[in-house]
Amino acid sequence: MSRFGVVPVSDIIVRDMTLLDLEVVHAINEENVPAVGQETFDDLRAIFGVCSINLVAEIDGRVRGFCMVMPPGVDYGSPNYLYFCDRHEDFVYLDRVAITADSQGRGIGPMLYREVERRTTAPWFALEVNVQPPNEGSLRFHAREGFVEVDQLETRPGKIVSLMMKPLTT
Repeated sequence: MSRFGVVPVSDIIVRDMTLLDLEVVHAINEENVPAVGQETFDDLRAIFGVCSINLVAEIDGRVRGFCMVMPPGVDYGSPNYLYFCDRHEDFVYLDRVAITADSQGRGIGPMLYREVERRTTAPWFALEVNVQPPNEGSLRFHAREGFVEVDQLETRPGKIVSLMMKPLTT
């Protein structure tokens, strides 16, 4: 309880990611492979540079999760991103979200998504989730969050993703 008698709702703080966060963000990303794509530190820094929304979630001053979101039209060669660019003019694309194993289930994902939704005026929130190899937990989470599958894409042999979108109220 604070000195003003207010009980905090959450010990999670969501804030803008900075370049100083990238080392720990890279470690969290690598901890979550194959649920998220593996990236070199330099590639992750390049993704940071094209994203319009880069967020981290902290607990007790330590980064425990992050998300990186980009608008259409940036120089990014992901076939998943390009699928949405080819079909939609106005959206935000979640390139990656990852949370440390010991912080999963604490509400970090929904908090990051609420902040993305608060910051954007785009009418659509787009992303993909692995279906081969399967990421059942992520599919369930995104269904609860209101995302629906619009297509599937085989990005390489043995790798299929569910392309999902959620309408946003603007």
